[in-house]
Amino acid sequence: MLGVLPGRFTGSGVEVTATGSAIADVGSAVLVESTAGLFLISRTDASTFSAIDAVCTHEGCTITGSDGASYVCPCHGSRYSRSGQVLAGPAKASLRRYATTFRDGVLTVSI
Repeated sequence: MLGVLPGRFTGSGVEVTATGSAIADVGSAVLVESTAGLFLISRTDASTFSAIDAVCTHEGCTITGSDGASYVCPCHGSRYSRSGQVLAGPAKASLRRYATTFRDGVLTVSI
């Protein structure tokens, strides 16, 4: 089960505090909940993150699980890479990717 962090909708993006949070370490991943949507965030490097949609493309379930380097949908077992590519079905479509910026300990997901 992924940890959950709150996101702050800013009008053009969602901000998440990375420093001192569940995504402080390289390789970590979380589910971010905001009024703008649900996002899966993983830290790929000291200042680089991957942000993808957290809604499974199979039947719309929220992806809440992680198994090593992949995300797992709890409803029917679809697996996605940290970049959103389908690794195992029943899902056939990849998850939407979002651009990110990181500054002063705050990650911004552009939506």
